[in-house]
Amino acid sequence: MHINAPYELVLFGGLGDLALRKLMPALYLLYRDGRLPSGRIFAATRQTLEREDFLGRIEKALKSHLPSEYLELATWEGFSQCLHCLTIDLNSAQGYLDLATTLGSDDPNRVYYLATGSDLYTPICQGLHDSGLIKSNSKIVLEKPIGHDYESASAINNIVSEYFDECQIYRIDHYLGKETVQNLMVLRFANSLFESQWNQHYIDHIQITISESIGVEKRAEFYEQVGAMRDMFQNHLLQLLCITAMEPPARLDPDSVRDEKVKVLRALKPIVGNHISDNVVRGQYDAGVAEGKPVPRYRDEPGVHPKSMTETFVAVKVEIDNWRWAGVPFYLRTGKRLAERACEIVVHFKEIPHSIFPLQHKSTMANKLVFRLQPDEGVRLMLCEKRVGPGMNVRPMNLSLNPANHKQTRVPEAYERLLFDVLSGNATLFLRDDELLEAWRWVDPILSYWEEIEQRPEPYTSGSWGPAAATLLLAKEGRLWDENS
Repeated sequence: MHINAPYELVLFGGLGDLALRKLMPALYLLYRDGRLPSGRIFAATRQTLEREDFLGRIEKALKSHLPSEYLELATWEGFSQCLHCLTIDLNSAQGYLDLATTLGSDDPNRVYYLATGSDLYTPICQGLHDSGLIKSNSKIVLEKPIGHDYESASAINNIVSEYFDECQIYRIDHYLGKETVQNLMVLRFANSLFESQWNQHYIDHIQITISESIGVEKRAEFYEQVGAMRDMFQNHLLQLLCITAMEPPARLDPDSVRDEKVKVLRALKPIVGNHISDNVVRGQYDAGVAEGKPVPRYRDEPGVHPKSMTETFVAVKVEIDNWRWAGVPFYLRTGKRLAERACEIVVHFKEIPHSIFPLQHKSTMANKLVFRLQPDEGVRLMLCEKRVGPGMNVRPMNLSLNPANHKQTRVPEAYERLLFDVLSGNATLFLRDDELLEAWRWVDPILSYWEEIEQRPEPYTSGSWGPAAATLLLAKEGRLWDENS
């Protein structure tokens, strides 16, 4: 795959947190590696800035978010020639007419990236349409969260699809851009060793964890409206579940992959009514110590309501009603102010039926395959081997596959891969409209139940691994979360 030149990338919200923290560094790295050809990158913002001030902000962001060895003067000077600041009022028709004048009448490979709130999707799409800026080869990128529930997500889909065909819409989930997620697909579908055992006959259960050590930080106003279920579970965790559980696609093309992911979402066993309290844990962090410092409880954070009912932790036992996964529980959890920042998919294989080694500890009987997505990416397979010395003592050992260990290899950031894919027209790692809606359809009953009971999420100490009920969720079935096993 390659990026067709010339290209134009218009970043709405071009000087916002996402753009400065993730998008601009990713674009710089693509340029540095020679994968970003000549083109124009427009940062669309409400602010009016002199070019020197604008470039100064971008350069400061790169220095803050990239290793110093990547910041080369010649590279920056070349990259900065691609950058342009564009002042626009997103609710003004004149703003889009001015944008059309700036972009010109050429018909390049053009991408509109909406790094804004979903409340601005309608005026942006309508403004682009009315000013003649949507062509057959135009693309639009939508950031999460897309909607607040099934109804609002469906409304957003309908609005955007009035102006763009589905093949032009790229709904982004940056976790799918991580190298290890793609490696999971390769390890599964390119190795008979794993694919032949990727089912209920050999797998006991699967755990997927996205944990954060930080709190709500400066996002209280946003977080109060969404909580952990909408912010992380409905999108990131369910997408990782789909990649882990899906059937082999017929081909490695966008619709074949997304067809299989949709099948997983449609096969999820509904959790409704009284079953919610048995299978779902909802928590909110209390005061404690995180990253070596005392931290306040969620309700005492600036901008948070003192009686907030917003969850900062969710753990769910998920079951998939199909042949491959019958009887295999998936345990998914995410939370803030947890013991460490991590993202892992852990496949726990079943224990051997009978051990011939009398001193073999129970914990070494079952193999497990760990896909670590952050903070460092890699894969390790836990096996058993003989301990050196007399006797037949068994001990666990890890076979490690870490992409960073390959000499001269820099593991690309998720947004690098995804921006490259958008500009080159590859939608495989992006969500289709039915994927988005099926995910919302499944979580909506849980969200509605929480609103009805009006019960405070279970408190947990900052710096811990979440509320006690999350431990019990596995313990009542004789299992442990991976950090305790």
